[in-house]
Amino acid sequence: MASAIGATALCAYAFSPQSTAATSSFSLTVPDNTSAPCPNPSGMVWIPGGEFSMGSEACGTDGLCVGNDSMRDARPVHRVYVSGFWMDKTEVTNALFKDFVKSTGYRTVAERAPTRQEFPTAPKKNLIAGSTVFTPSPHSIPLNNMLQWWRYEHGANWHHPEGPNSNLKRRENYPVVQVAYPDACAYATWAGKRLPTEAEWEFAARGGRTGQTYCWGNELRPGEKWMANIYEGEFPVKDLGADGFVGIAPVAQFPPNDYGLYDMAGNVWEWCSDWYRADYYAQLAAAGTSVARNPQGPETPPDTVKPTERKRVHRGGSFLCTDQYCTRYMVGTRGNGEANTAANHLGFRCVQSPPGR
Repeated sequence: MASAIGATALCAYAFSPQSTAATSSFSLTVPDNTSAPCPNPSGMVWIPGGEFSMGSEACGTDGLCVGNDSMRDARPVHRVYVSGFWMDKTEVTNALFKDFVKSTGYRTVAERAPTRQEFPTAPKKNLIAGSTVFTPSPHSIPLNNMLQWWRYEHGANWHHPEGPNSNLKRRENYPVVQVAYPDACAYATWAGKRLPTEAEWEFAARGGRTGQTYCWGNELRPGEKWMANIYEGEFPVKDLGADGFVGIAPVAQFPPNDYGLYDMAGNVWEWCSDWYRADYYAQLAAAGTSVARNPQGPETPPDTVKPTERKRVHRGGSFLCTDQYCTRYMVGTRGNGEANTAANHLGFRCVQSPPGR
């Protein structure tokens, strides 16, 4: 997604979500048998760590893809080991982020006016504090230009997520949004935590399962039951809310995965600590290591497709993901965004390593 002052790639993909089975590239997930070293920190669950096959072939060589993207950045599927850690059960909520701001006086990126030095090509009128907001179209449109449904809104920030006329009344238990990567890091540091690596995030999202399409299995709606907050209806005209929610939802409204984590698919995208490169998985494969241990992402940030952008990984998809445009709520798939760009479908959750790690 390109905003008026920066650029990010939030749901900028198009393909069919019809894959329903794991492929032969996935080897068995082998969780560690070690238990948590001490009681879980409040609001967190223990993720045991272990070895698994990371990536996705749901849109690979099986002919299911349509549109301009085949999710090549999620391939090849490769073996990874991650050490155990704790993870927030839910995305960080508005109430929790409010406590952080009250304690520290922190001002988010969206609350500060961007400078010409930061965004040399931005129109002068957009060098005003604000952020990116989804705007439904009044009629059907081609899905080839995301600027048709995104706008840079002056005054949009974490406590005014859709702009200055919006607020957080009765949204205390909703995930905080309009947070850029530095904002998420600042909260995590204050809370004594950190952001997950991409490998940690995917291992946790899979819940110990092997190569399945979604966090909960291989069917989008097992028993006709919605398992995540995504977009139903004609995109970007009208979200019908068939899953129970039009737009963003409070946290933990759908069943947790097998590790007890909520909303690892849909609702809001989540920041990871890794720099994003579309070719990173190919780099790992080329290194010839049979198992990558606790990978931290590429050492250099430029994206091979857009080398001027410094992007971080997003995971999980959002309430705007739809089979008409973006199904990156599939568990092995990837998103990305410019580190200083926020949006009203982008949040985060934190992790914590055990003492001594």
